[in-house]
Amino acid sequence: MKYIITSESVSAGHPDKLCDQISDAILDAYLAQDPLARVACECLVTTNHLIIAGEITSTARVDHESIARKTITDIGYNRPDMYFDGNTCQITDLTHTQSPDIAMGVDTGGAGDQGIMYGYASDETSELMPAPITYAHRLAQWLYNLRINKIINYLRPDAKTQVSVEYDNGKVIRIDTIVVSTQHDEHISQDQIYTDIKTHLIQPLLGDLIDDQTILHINPTGQFIIGGPHGDTGLTGRKIIIDTYGWVGRHGGGAFSGKDPTKVDRSAAYMARYLAKYCVAKWRCKQCEVQLWYAIGVVQPVSIYINCFSTETRNIEDIIKDLKQFDCSPNGIINFFDLRRPIYQQTAAYGHFWRQEFPREHIK
Repeated sequence: MKYIITSESVSAGHPDKLCDQISDAILDAYLAQDPLARVACECLVTTNHLIIAGEITSTARVDHESIARKTITDIGYNRPDMYFDGNTCQITDLTHTQSPDIAMGVDTGGAGDQGIMYGYASDETSELMPAPITYAHRLAQWLYNLRINKIINYLRPDAKTQVSVEYDNGKVIRIDTIVVSTQHDEHISQDQIYTDIKTHLIQPLLGDLIDDQTILHINPTGQFIIGGPHGDTGLTGRKIIIDTYGWVGRHGGGAFSGKDPTKVDRSAAYMARYLAKYCVAKWRCKQCEVQLWYAIGVVQPVSIYINCFSTETRNIEDIIKDLKQFDCSPNGIINFFDLRRPIYQQTAAYGHFWRQEFPREHIK
């Protein structure tokens, strides 16, 4: 049976991802000084304006504005003609301390909130990730490299990618459709953009999987000059499916960026991914999904659910027994991955799971 699955990614300059990176840059700055900092930082961007809000309790002293401006300019918003310039944009800081009611539960080692977190892994790529989201991330990340290295010198920061993968009985056989929408300078022809993106991006990365029937939509509206926060308001935590598995596997609904590791929305999702990947890597399941469910102030998960979709090659009871070695309490996860470090800004674009530079993606 043949079928098609589609996933999308966005660039570091997409307004929502810009907010994720500012939130995580602020989180990293606190953890660099105070590993026990409690941070829940969210941002909103629109035309030449950034709002920072959230709850932060820490002994550290962090200049939110300077961190935000550096993050914005490093991503590429450093020109007045894009109507969002990190050097001059207005910044409003509305952060305050964490509620003591929440702190009581976390101080005892419990979860900072209730919630359900999912992890997923599949053997269809070397990263043990679904192919559509992996290919979409590769395109988005390489498009950023083309811009930063000036290989295509007219690109602007905002961009989106989308990949539709065709399967036959669960095996990836080809790519049916690729969509790339990239912001660009004025007076660049559609023909030049199409040729450059196909030559420098699509062919080198996915040429082995495209054929004469593959459909390419490159800037299908005709032009993409107005973008970034001037073209679309951005918010922290609005790209949670892109951050995870791209419509393959379920999602508990909690965002990651701007949250310190006591927030199980983030840390438990990392653990659920690790356990799912562990099952695929060690126990040779073709795919696996893990659900962790927490209650606020309670140390251990209320429940753990594992589904290998009948692809396990060993008795499921053996797998469950093996997984009991892992401590899924918030503190257990923090210690297992060494999460009280400034390691989060790099996760805030191009997905939290598939990249091998993240130590938690390596199965021990």
